[in-house]
Amino acid sequence: MIPAHERPSSPAATALADRISSAIPTLRTERLVLRPPRLSDFDVLADILSSERSRFVGGPMSRKKAWTEFTQITSGWLLHGHGSWTIEREGAIAGFVLVSVEPGDHEREVGYILTEDAEGKGVATEAAEAARAFAFSTLKFETLVSYIGVGNERSARVAEKLGGRRDPEAEAKMKGDVMVYRYRNQEAES
Repeated sequence: MIPAHERPSSPAATALADRISSAIPTLRTERLVLRPPRLSDFDVLADILSSERSRFVGGPMSRKKAWTEFTQITSGWLLHGHGSWTIEREGAIAGFVLVSVEPGDHEREVGYILTEDAEGKGVATEAAEAARAFAFSTLKFETLVSYIGVGNERSARVAEKLGGRRDPEAEAKMKGDVMVYRYRNQEAES
């Protein structure tokens, strides 16, 4: 049986959730749609976070811990005016991208996590580039970081493609083996 917190509450509550999420911007790239997360997206995130593939983001996680992660990254929209998007590619969920600040973070982050099928196709780079552009142009952030676990070379390559540079000073503030890649808003610096 599906736990109550993973099910829609009622048609009226679902309609209210839809109205609230309609305030979250949808971003479009050449191949992707970054849309507000929906309750039905949780299964995909839970599958990702419960697999060995999530080892660089604190996984594998229980479904309960994955729910905490899901609510944390989606609630940012209400609390901070930024949060996660669900990435759609060819009508299927390809993963999630976010501009967020989570417990333990020292700064706002652009982060990404993909389904296995979406990896190696440029999806993370394209989605993170759109999220970063939104943060810089719409939210007027001067800087963002990506927190990447040491050994996660694929994510490090994405950060480098996005123009991120390692920030040893920020890394020194982190607990554990974390690389910090910094992005700067060039418009804010001019």
